[in-house]
Amino acid sequence: MYDLLVVGVGPYGLSIAAHAAAAGLRLAVFGRPMASWRDHMPRGMFLKSEPWASNLSSPEGGRTLERYCAGQGVAARHGEPIPVEMFAAYGLWFARNAVPEVDERTVTRVAARSGGFEVVTEDGEVLHSRTVALAVGVMPFVEVPSVLGDLGPGLVSHSSHHSALDGFRDKDVTVIGGGQAALETAALLAEQGTRARVLARADRLCWNDVPPPWERPWWQSARSPHSGLGCGWRNWFYAERPGLFHRLPETTRARIAATALGPAGAWWVRDRVEGNVEVLLGREVTAAREVAGGVRLEVTDRAGAVRPLETEHVITATGFTAARARLGLLDAELRGALAEMADGSPEIGRDFESSYPGLFLSGLITASGYGPSMRFVHGATYTAEALVRGVRRRLRLRQGVPAEGVLVPGSRAERGVEVRR
Repeated sequence: MYDLLVVGVGPYGLSIAAHAAAAGLRLAVFGRPMASWRDHMPRGMFLKSEPWASNLSSPEGGRTLERYCAGQGVAARHGEPIPVEMFAAYGLWFARNAVPEVDERTVTRVAARSGGFEVVTEDGEVLHSRTVALAVGVMPFVEVPSVLGDLGPGLVSHSSHHSALDGFRDKDVTVIGGGQAALETAALLAEQGTRARVLARADRLCWNDVPPPWERPWWQSARSPHSGLGCGWRNWFYAERPGLFHRLPETTRARIAATALGPAGAWWVRDRVEGNVEVLLGREVTAAREVAGGVRLEVTDRAGAVRPLETEHVITATGFTAARARLGLLDAELRGALAEMADGSPEIGRDFESSYPGLFLSGLITASGYGPSMRFVHGATYTAEALVRGVRRRLRLRQGVPAEGVLVPGSRAERGVEVRR
């Protein structure tokens, strides 16, 4: 019986595992390290976050992105983007040096059982743990517009489905979305000879400003401080005070999580898009069907006029919906026992514990609970420290808690359906 089993080995899972190991917990860690960064981001992409805001977390400190880059002969400087490939390599280096052995098998099911949880791996092995931390990243939450849902992967894909874009060379590709993923994907496509266009509902594209120098007059820093999510006091609050954010009313938290740091392109990708990529603004795809050679889109503008657009492939860069219903890794009984917020995400309580005792969540799925920083690597440091603290608290409580028939606040048991633990 493990004390903690971590599912997922991206920045959040690795940071949680490092802190759990240092706390002396009996630990198991499952997943392919940095899989999303290695397999679901095209070569040539860069981190949008500053290097100093992209560190993984270990209690002893020192295992920073800057240190790793220096070891590779590369300077990680403020205002200079880092290639995604280098960040993925940094994560692998962190895993080797800060985390106990990682089991690269995929976990296929997590279920509640007496005294904790039953976890099943892809080859059928069954393990048991008193607590579980899900660090599943963004891939379970991929969002593709329903109007495109009936078209196969040969015609429609999500931006996160590609580790390379070479297959689209000399083709015609339409990218849907107005954020960083859409704009950088379109730039990479255009640079390799693809006829690329961006189609977005917004009336204009938004671009992040070039960050101010790290060292600047005190009065400039006081007026608009640096933070892991950009400059300004509001961003500083989101980035540096997730615990206080968690105390805001639920409706306020959900609204901020959905709207803060809206779609925008990094300053360093702007020149690669403007003049090189066709941009169609104020338009929405309202119908789509397969035709010879690709897809025929019906595109509606703000005035209601509908125009056809034919393309060989559509890449949707339409983000992710972090809903409880998409946690397919959890068996139906456990998933249904999780209390749900109005936006469909699971309710997150103290120290990232879900409404089911012993099940902890991290990353994007917790953004409505702990703020926009949970959508970025920067949030991993706060999460790892708080979550492991919560695991230790839960383990202590379980020493005196009956194993059977416990009512979980907000669960189906509380509403009259028995939940066995």
